[in-house]
Amino acid sequence: MRNGNDATRIPGALTSTKLAKWDAAFAADPTAKLAMNAVTRTSIEEVALDRDRLLGVQLSMSNRLDDWKAADQKKSGRCWLFAALNLLRTDARKKLKLKDFEFSQNHAMYWDKIERANYFLEDMIGLADREPNDRTVSFLLASVADDGGQWDMEVSIFQKHGVVPKELMPETESSSCTAAMNTSLRTLLRKGARLLREAVDDGASDAEISALKDSILQDTHRVLTIHLGVPPRSFEWQWNDDDREFHSGGTFTPQSFLASFTDINLGDYVCLVDDPRVEHPKGRTLTVAHLGNVVGGQPVRYLNTDTGTMKRLAAASIVAGEPVWFGCDVDPQMEAKQGIWSADLINYSATYGVDLATTKEDRVRYGDSAMTHAMLFTGVDLVGGSARRWRVENSWGSEKFDKGFCTMDDSWFDEYVFEVVVHKDSLPADLAAALHEDPIVLDPWDPMGALA
Repeated sequence: MRNGNDATRIPGALTSTKLAKWDAAFAADPTAKLAMNAVTRTSIEEVALDRDRLLGVQLSMSNRLDDWKAADQKKSGRCWLFAALNLLRTDARKKLKLKDFEFSQNHAMYWDKIERANYFLEDMIGLADREPNDRTVSFLLASVADDGGQWDMEVSIFQKHGVVPKELMPETESSSCTAAMNTSLRTLLRKGARLLREAVDDGASDAEISALKDSILQDTHRVLTIHLGVPPRSFEWQWNDDDREFHSGGTFTPQSFLASFTDINLGDYVCLVDDPRVEHPKGRTLTVAHLGNVVGGQPVRYLNTDTGTMKRLAAASIVAGEPVWFGCDVDPQMEAKQGIWSADLINYSATYGVDLATTKEDRVRYGDSAMTHAMLFTGVDLVGGSARRWRVENSWGSEKFDKGFCTMDDSWFDEYVFEVVVHKDSLPADLAAALHEDPIVLDPWDPMGALA
């Protein structure tokens, strides 16, 4: 093809004639030129922002729990762990009388990484009869050593490895910025996958396979410990509370510290999701093949329901005094300076003159939306028993938004919130009964398997 006109002889090709027609139409449209002049000098989010809608989302809440400082996950994908540890510290703050107490997020990530490496290698052994370009194998190879996770995965970590105060395993360069560490882990584990698959193919015994896997995991342990430090197995804990009163707690393991300073029973919770696709009925449980982190740990299981039920149960938890862990697609329709979400906050369609309207189901089905971030509901504004906005503890530091806290209009919940974690005993009878049924098993790459 020597010039654009030659493309007219190729069916489906983009031709210079079409381009010239579109150029002329754009030049003749004053609103398009006005939008171009604005957007080339100012961000599209600012140009398309509905100022009236922004001002209409007030920050006050009829029910608000937070009076503490927001945490900061920095350059890492640990939001799911931050949100869960923020929930656990609700009890710890009261028991310790320390308003800004934090559990070590580095400790939780350390154990997730080593457990997830073992989980991955077990998968590679089990799938050794498939080629590397098999869709499941290639998906698992592509996503190995990611930072994100789901509620049941962190339950498995806390139940097995407990928690420690942040000062006993503080942040490191790599816990706050995980990219370099994850790159090394991926190389190590992908090499390990090859070695294990080759050993299986060569007819190695189960004992030989197990020994090889342990050798790979020992190397993984070494790399992780170099990056994150040594997690304490037992420790002495004493502290001065906010009234400067001294307390000597004694000696703890991470497991006994969790039991001593939180009353939350992690096994009492269930993750409700809104999977909007019609082939996945409401009132059914779902799981995702190969999604997990602890071999023998709690399986990842969702209970599919409508957002109205999710809102009602989440609001009731907040009113009762307990924050709510949730997962969402964080970026759409967000005013990032003040931390405001509303479903109709940024009008891209009007700015472009192009219809971008779509549904939650279509966004999920066609890859335009999925769970990307986990946070904590710490407040709700109720009018006549119905929520009109929600207060959110983010994990992006206290310098942003309202000292680290965001405000969500209720309209945004319907469109972009995918999951909330609530007490099992708060479920209506029909949903509680569904927990005992076998789940629908989704493909490993299904959008419901996205890691928050």
